[in-house]
Amino acid sequence: MPVNQAFDFIIVGAGSAGCVLANELSQDPNNSVLIIEAGPADNKLLIHMPGGVYSVYKDPSINWNYESEPEPALANRRIPLPRGRVLGGSSSINSMVYMRGHPQDYDNWADRYNLPIWSFDQCLPYFKKCESSDRGASDWRGAEGRLGVSQAKLENPLFDAFLEAGEQSGQGITEDPNGRKPEGLSRLDSTTRNGRRSSAATAHLKPVLTRPNLHLLTRALAHRILIEHGRATGIVLEHRGQVLTVHANREVLICCGAINSPQLLMISGIGPADHLGEHGIKPLHHLAGVGENLQDHLSVSVIHAARQPVTYHNVGNPVRKLLMGMQWLLTRRGFVASNIWEAGGHIRGHADVPYPNLQYHFSPIHARYDGLKIKLLNGYTSQLDQLRPRSRGSVRLRSGDPKDRPAVNFNYLQDPFDTRELVEAVRRMRELNAQNAFSPFRGAELEPGPDVTRDAEIEAFVRNTATTDYHPCGTCRMGRDDMAVLDQEMRVRGIDHLRVVDASAMPDIISGNLNAPVQMMALKIADLVLGRNPLPPLKAFFEFGQDRFGTSQPADFQIVST
Repeated sequence: MPVNQAFDFIIVGAGSAGCVLANELSQDPNNSVLIIEAGPADNKLLIHMPGGVYSVYKDPSINWNYESEPEPALANRRIPLPRGRVLGGSSSINSMVYMRGHPQDYDNWADRYNLPIWSFDQCLPYFKKCESSDRGASDWRGAEGRLGVSQAKLENPLFDAFLEAGEQSGQGITEDPNGRKPEGLSRLDSTTRNGRRSSAATAHLKPVLTRPNLHLLTRALAHRILIEHGRATGIVLEHRGQVLTVHANREVLICCGAINSPQLLMISGIGPADHLGEHGIKPLHHLAGVGENLQDHLSVSVIHAARQPVTYHNVGNPVRKLLMGMQWLLTRRGFVASNIWEAGGHIRGHADVPYPNLQYHFSPIHARYDGLKIKLLNGYTSQLDQLRPRSRGSVRLRSGDPKDRPAVNFNYLQDPFDTRELVEAVRRMRELNAQNAFSPFRGAELEPGPDVTRDAEIEAFVRNTATTDYHPCGTCRMGRDDMAVLDQEMRVRGIDHLRVVDASAMPDIISGNLNAPVQMMALKIADLVLGRNPLPPLKAFFEFGQDRFGTSQPADFQIVST
């Protein structure tokens, strides 16, 4: 690439948001678009095998492999934080669970932070536009989008027991966690199509790389954003050992994720002035909120041994691995076509929450990790995430070197309320696993173990074992107050022609996995960047049914254009 080349739009980060934006902004042949990615192309076959997720999500060749600073409330453990450093970003290494979160999350954004364009009725059309669901088109689902979304299909009696236990326990079931009834247990959707991972790269970017106005540069690390007279004018980057400058005639869009986006802003002189000065960086624009408000879903697991050989403990056998791989190559079916976490859903941990605050992921696998190596045992795992934590952390610089890893402090369980909810999560999982539906399969409880019964003992278990579900967000949040980094169109406050479009823009974490919401957000922002009319809002009234705490909710729903 020639030095000083100019493009209309420069997108930094070819992850979930960047790939969507690259497709949308390059649809007009008059717009020249450059998208740069620090990692390599997504050429590894295991990326595209859904069952290969256990091999790729910590692969150092395609992963930043961050970790937190020692977390005081989690026994001073450093929590691993894999982040995709490959075409498609974390959508190329994640567990592919497709979950939009709860509608109330988006209405809370609109009301609490005065962000009216992010109410759920204005997000639902973009969710539908983005996806191609094998459930078919409906009031809730889209069938013509670029992102492949498939309902779980792997047959296993433990999945059936999980759903039956949901009914028996009163925790409830639902046919579609992204549909009219988002509360209850269900078979989940995954971002797969025809047995292959549908990453943001395969869905949005790679099909249009033949456009002459769209340019992709991999293994290109952004060093800093060029700021001239209060305007973003380009990017300084390193590619193949050469430092280059590329210019943006219209906009620079930062899509590096909740860890790397605030790092790039701060290295470029945008952020808390005192902190930048500590690292010898000249503050160009003071924004106190850059790197603040870090949130994540902390999760805890209950693991049982299985009395019958119904789990997938023997898939690590070399002969079986070969046969399953051949089956997938020939038919795109079988175990390798599954993301394994095929059941889950949303429940309430206590009666004082207005909508579900815990999310299940259930797997007929008991995996133990020794570094990057996995050992599979005959057991099954129930996992619950705390969906709306009150604790907040931060991302800070270690230095002004873009190659230096930032310091990530989640401050997990800083708020005692979060500890209470995870203790309740363990009790809810035990309640579910104690149901008759699991009786034919339920062996000994391996974790936390039958001797852990009192709240204090469960709390100690949580502090010693809880870990991330890999959903960091919030570090460049939207809003209108002094700590907001972005306005509701994700423009950096005080800097012209610069946006941050990724999970860092979320003011509060979504009650679910983040990949689907990030792609929706990017699709919506593309309309704003290009001055296109937004999609007409859809007013949604959801059915919540009745939970085990006796809280009645409206049973009727409707969607009408507004």
